[in-house]
Amino acid sequence: MLAFAVAACGGGSAPSPTTPATTATAATNAPAFDRVDGAKAHELVKSGAVLVDVRSPEEFQAQHIDGAINVPADTVATHDFGGKDKPVVLYCRAGHRSEKAAQSLTEQGYTQVHLLGPMSAWDTPAK
Repeated sequence: MLAFAVAACGGGSAPSPTTPATTATAATNAPAFDRVDGAKAHELVKSGAVLVDVRSPEEFQAQHIDGAINVPADTVATHDFGGKDKPVVLYCRAGHRSEKAAQSLTEQGYTQVHLLGPMSAWDTPAK
């Protein structure tokens, strides 16, 4: 019965020891980005990370975090942030658009993508 199950899944011989690793690797090949809290986001920006508001220009104009640039989520993949190794911190209103933008940037090869998520997470760290 096990041989039938293996054959039915595309394997004609005994399962390879790398089969689970391949599956795990496929799962870990999903774009990875770093979720950060407000204190960590402050540290990153102070160290030179670009703070990016991915909301619409109208939302950005109404309110934004000081020092942020506005790159709407639907254009973030084509924006040049100063190289793919440049750290970026992304935020939006509730966190959904910034998460999609983080996924998009990591798919484009950006290596230092940090997700703050909702703008409300930008809390002032203790001095």
